[in-house]
Amino acid sequence: MNAQTPIETRLSAFRERWQTPGKLLIGGEWREAASGETFATEDPSTGDKLADVASAGEADVDAAVAAARKAFEGSWSKVKPDERARLINKLADLIEADGEALALTETLDVGRPIQFSRMIDVGGAVGQLRYQAGWATKIQGETNEISAPGEWLSYVLREPVGVVGQIVPWNFPLAMAAAKLGPALAAGCTVVLKPAEQTPLSTIRLAELALEAGFPEGVINMVTGFGRTAGAALAAHPDVDKIAFTGSTQTGRAIIEASKSNFKRISLELGGKSPTFIFADADLKKAIPAAAMGIFFNAGQVCAAGSRLFVQEDVADQVLEGIAGMARMLRVGQTLDPETMIGPLVSAQQLDRVTGYIESGRNEGASVLVGGGRKDGPGWFVEPTVLVDTEASMAVRREEIFGPVLVATRFSSADDADRLAALGNETEYGLNATIWTRDIGMAHRLARRLKSGSVRINGAGGVDPALPLGGYKASGWGRENGKAGIEAYTELKAVSVALD
Repeated sequence: MNAQTPIETRLSAFRERWQTPGKLLIGGEWREAASGETFATEDPSTGDKLADVASAGEADVDAAVAAARKAFEGSWSKVKPDERARLINKLADLIEADGEALALTETLDVGRPIQFSRMIDVGGAVGQLRYQAGWATKIQGETNEISAPGEWLSYVLREPVGVVGQIVPWNFPLAMAAAKLGPALAAGCTVVLKPAEQTPLSTIRLAELALEAGFPEGVINMVTGFGRTAGAALAAHPDVDKIAFTGSTQTGRAIIEASKSNFKRISLELGGKSPTFIFADADLKKAIPAAAMGIFFNAGQVCAAGSRLFVQEDVADQVLEGIAGMARMLRVGQTLDPETMIGPLVSAQQLDRVTGYIESGRNEGASVLVGGGRKDGPGWFVEPTVLVDTEASMAVRREEIFGPVLVATRFSSADDADRLAALGNETEYGLNATIWTRDIGMAHRLARRLKSGSVRINGAGGVDPALPLGGYKASGWGRENGKAGIEAYTELKAVSVALD
């Protein structure tokens, strides 16, 4: 008998682990949903069922929030900053040690090629937690001189906001859960974490590792379930002090409405329709592959994906053919193949959405330069696609597609920074932008005029935990990461003491 390969061994362990439905973590205990209901998660590469997990309802959310409140008012409030940092770092260590199993889980559940699950999901989660752990001992208040009569000592405290509901998206569930947990825990908050119903498995494992790390019961609670039930109950809950959400702008608007009952704090990292500008003087050897991967990476299921391309007409043919060539070359296929660069979309629903937008573009007059169809075979695969001859009025240029679809437009050598910024700002979104030019003056002028939370010049890359992440306009409220991210989990309290 042939010995199993390492990946086959991990697959066997995965299947054995998920023979038993996933449960909810509430107050340090694993339990079934109060209703007893479960739902299935599927492998986007095949459409096959992976596992059943508990479907939380309002009663489960009530219990999780109560556990978080008890911990916040009790044991967790007495834990010193250095101990919070130690626990967060311990969780990072456990994720790193379990990295291969977590990467496989993310690959099967999300549909991400295994090489990227290792690097982005596991590596990103570890990096986020280690960075955020450092903030636990560096949260500072301030003293102030005030003008009231008499002599006063006045100071400002920065205190944890309280019980936080965190709702994580389906495109990067492990990395985004870590990015939300880290600053909340560092600030001294307690958490009710809800993963997306499409991709709950890595978050369940993360909750298991949090218990192993030694967090007190009730500090981290985890409920799996649907957005319309568990997510809505969490967003509207009167004893939740803050909601941190990453996902669609439509759901973000619903969370704003739900928060009004108790004026809970909100952080929203929402959709994008991010522009990439390539000028004729750009280093095209770098700009072309960066622009291609900026939209095709993760099958375009990235909020900050460079989904709109504005290219100077002098080099437009060269740039577009270069990107189309990459679209033809990048391997689209099964996610456990180490050569695969592009996996499937997350669900049949997402496949219908993306292919529907491509058809809409055709109907409105755009031309398909490359791709444009569904890949034959099982799973929810769509070809990397480039649409040209697009107009600002087209839905494909205005709306977030969330798939590997690039819409391209040429601009004139006569266009200045104001005209180009108007193109970049033409949608309701303002999350990210990228500029490729050797004219550093133009780059800075354009960067200042773009209504965008992040701008990269002559380079590409992912999220860095040290940099604030968030957007203008319909791309969200507030910022995650960096100093702004930790302060989003705190409240300010002014204290003044009369000394005479």
